[in-house]
Amino acid sequence: MNAPKTVPLEFTRLPRDEMRVRAESFAGEMARRRSVRDFSDEPVERETIEACVRAAGTAPSGANQQPWHFVAIGDPELKRRIREGAEREEREFYGGRAPKEWLDALAAIGTGPEKPFLETAPWLIAIFAAQHIEDAEGASHTVYYPKESVGIATGFLIAALHHAGLATLTHTPSPMGFLNEILGRPAHEKPFLLLVVGYPAPSARVPAIARKPFDAITSFAV
Repeated sequence: MNAPKTVPLEFTRLPRDEMRVRAESFAGEMARRRSVRDFSDEPVERETIEACVRAAGTAPSGANQQPWHFVAIGDPELKRRIREGAEREEREFYGGRAPKEWLDALAAIGTGPEKPFLETAPWLIAIFAAQHIEDAEGASHTVYYPKESVGIATGFLIAALHHAGLATLTHTPSPMGFLNEILGRPAHEKPFLLLVVGYPAPSARVPAIARKPFDAITSFAV
């Protein structure tokens, strides 16, 4: 086997004090991130969305297959159709498909089948995970760790959008196959998540919930 082609690593080593300051600043910035369900219809420039998606595209992936596809939707008619499809699935979910334990867990958040934010927010980003990829000759190849890879890229995207000054909401109506039909994506791409993006409404409120304390989510083996 031939050795893989490599290039020099671009890496800037920072002074320790600056590292700590940057790490603490970023942690504080992300601590202010909240999922928003009341969005303003104020426009957001496409260039901002493009830059955030480019950041998401730098995420690591299994075998560098990059099995993600992002569809940024600003067209009002497409957003209307997506809302109709999502609410159709959500009515079935809340009306009997979801077990009581799941509904009890959602009660603290106050969600329901109505999703007006899917039309109000200026942007929706549908994220798809490819189950196989094709090479330049058209041959199909298995994708390794598609969910993990696309999950990491989605985390990058959420962080980038928050860093840019935008609010987001992760929305996962189930099943989400209607997104393939509406957005014209092939069957081998599975909808992973629908991200709602924009500015929060001036009157926006969020549930009074708390995150787990640091010691409950972290262990150090030293």
